[in-house]
Amino acid sequence: MTSARTSRSSRHRTPRFWAKMLAAPLLIAGVAACTTPFQADVSRFQTQLPAPQGNTFAVVAEDPAMQGGLEFSQYAGYVAQEMSRLGYTQAASPETADLLVSFDYGVDNGRERVRTTPGVGAGFYDPWGPWYGGYFGRRSFYRGGWGYGFYDPYFGGPDVRSYTVYTSGIDMKIDNRTTGERLFEGKAEAVSTSNRLQHLVPNLVDAMFTDFPGNSGEVLRISIAPDDGDKTVKRLD
Repeated sequence: MTSARTSRSSRHRTPRFWAKMLAAPLLIAGVAACTTPFQADVSRFQTQLPAPQGNTFAVVAEDPAMQGGLEFSQYAGYVAQEMSRLGYTQAASPETADLLVSFDYGVDNGRERVRTTPGVGAGFYDPWGPWYGGYFGRRSFYRGGWGYGFYDPYFGGPDVRSYTVYTSGIDMKIDNRTTGERLFEGKAEAVSTSNRLQHLVPNLVDAMFTDFPGNSGEVLRISIAPDDGDKTVKRLD
């Protein structure tokens, strides 16, 4: 087993994600900390998915070593809930399902960033820039990723701060079990200051199923409000 795989397995066994894409700026003069929405960039490709009526599905791990694990089972449950909400019926076993939904998830080891804020009353825009590799670098999924920036309304300064940002992502595929035909491929990736997958994965799944199955080939930025769950969708060219 490679070192990368060992690192990945250890990440799957640590507490993880509810991703709210959080910028927690320090505000002076009694101004409260500001929380920004969770943001994920979602790309989806599809042929014609069958109508939900009468079709069954099963969620399976893309990595067979994860199948049956308690953590995977919890995250697979979020996917199953979304499939059921669409009208598909969960099968008793993968062997009897019409559709096989393969699922993978992860978070990288993080990158250190240093941010310097300007003087009184000025905001600072910190572009985190493009990310390459990330957690899924060992697969064909996510050889590159998306980056985010945030507007940080500091008062006072200048101030220099070091922090860690993490790239998390999920990968989902849907196949016709009988014919083996690939019907859907989707990827969602987010950058945040949290590496807790038990918080991140539900949000990534939520983003993946927003306006599902979407238009084949388009990339959307899904923003989810941390308090009420309201969503905004922006197409990325």
